[in-house]
Amino acid sequence: MTILRQYLFLIPVLVALFSEVTKVVWHGIKTGDYQEKLFQPGGMPSTHSAFVTSLIIVIGTKLGLDSPEFAIAFVFACLTWYDAFSSRRAIGEQAKILNKLQHWRHFSERLGHTGLEVCGGIVFGAVVTLIGIEMSGTWF
Repeated sequence: MTILRQYLFLIPVLVALFSEVTKVVWHGIKTGDYQEKLFQPGGMPSTHSAFVTSLIIVIGTKLGLDSPEFAIAFVFACLTWYDAFSSRRAIGEQAKILNKLQHWRHFSERLGHTGLEVCGGIVFGAVVTLIGIEMSGTWF
């Protein structure tokens, strides 16, 4: 896979796309409803978590764990994981309460992730990234 070797940044993008497709399939298996749309917030695995995990693995592989770029990507990943699990989840919980209290507007309740969904995204991102790096022959 020469294109992945030349453009390693494509691996995190592909991880995000695969994660979205996996999320639709996972939701369908759990509920029997395969009408779930791509790029909807929440769900298993967390695409945000998968993407930033892939990003730090690619940067760490390419530039090394002691590079400033890896440090920046790692801090970015930590903020993203925290946001997916904490802040966005809290907003989703508030939306549930607002939806029960009023009836004139429906707020989306699937904004954040459970800890399992974030961890699932991290594992999914790591596994797919390592497969992508292996397929591209880009071990440094």
